[in-house]
Parts: sequence; structure tokens; C-alpha cells
Amino acid sequence: MEEEVFLTKEGYKQLQEKLDYLKTTKREEVAIKIGVARDFGDLSENSEFDAAVDEQANLEAEISEIENTLRNAKIINSKKIDTNKVSVGCSVKLLDLDFDDEVVYKIVGATESNPANGVISNESPVGKALIGKKVGEQINIVLPQNNNATIRMKILEIKA
Repeated sequence: MEEEVFLTKEGYKQLQEKLDYLKTTKREEVAIKIGVARDFGDLSENSEFDAAVDEQANLEAEISEIENTLRNAKIINSKKIDTNKVSVGCSVKLLDLDFDDEVVYKIVGATESNPANGVISNESPVGKALIGKKVGEQINIVLPQNNNATIRMKILEIKA
């Protein structure tokens, strides 16, 4: 069974547009590259042909991955987000208890995450620790990528 993929409406639309581009424009570009490389002669020693065929394989794999993501997508409806607890699609204001610093994260599915902009995946260590928690709760978040350092946070606010 395939795993559900959480996407915002915007994220779903962006993936659909990318898929359309890859299946039309990009496929055509790669086909042209293969044709040009084929004209260089002996295919057994033709590095341009090999590179173009590799690019085609990578393109088809990306198309397949996007199609699978869209097929298993669960669209996050911002109007139906329960702000009584942290869930995918909400924004969470946190207080870092060690540094007395506030931070806001938007929780999304892994496909749309962009940690540099405060958009984190529900599958990330921080996202996993936040899911299901309520305003006022304190949580300890273990960061495996940082030698299992632990950060202590308090949930200040949850918004749709």
C-alpha cells in the first residue's frame, strides 16, 4: 500500500504543472538530444548518446515519482484544520526555552518542505515532535543530525 502524501492545493498544482512540463517540453528536448547524439556515429563509444539516454532514464523516473505522489496525495484543506492541536497544514509559534527565542513553523508534507523558510515536514524530527501537541505543551525535540542534541520548546500558538 502506498503512503499518503500531504500537499497544499498550491503544492498539488505546482506538481501537476511540473509533470506537464516534464511530459511534454522536457521529453521532447531529451528526444532531440538522443537523435543528435545518435547521428555522431558508433553508439558503443558514443558518450553523448549514453549521457542523453541516462538523462531520459532520470526524466522517466522523475515523471513516475511525481505521478505516484499525485496519485497518493491528500490535499490539506486549510478551512478544516483543527487548531486545537498541531497537524499538517497549520502554523505553530514556538518558544525556544533554552534561548528565549520565538520561531514560527508551517507544517507541511515532505514534498513541500523548505526549512530555510520555516516550512517543515511532518516527517522531520521537529514536525514529528509537534504533531498532536496543544498550546502550552512543552516538548523535547531530539535532533539526530546534530549528534542527538535536544531542544526544548513550548507551543505558544497554533493557526490554520
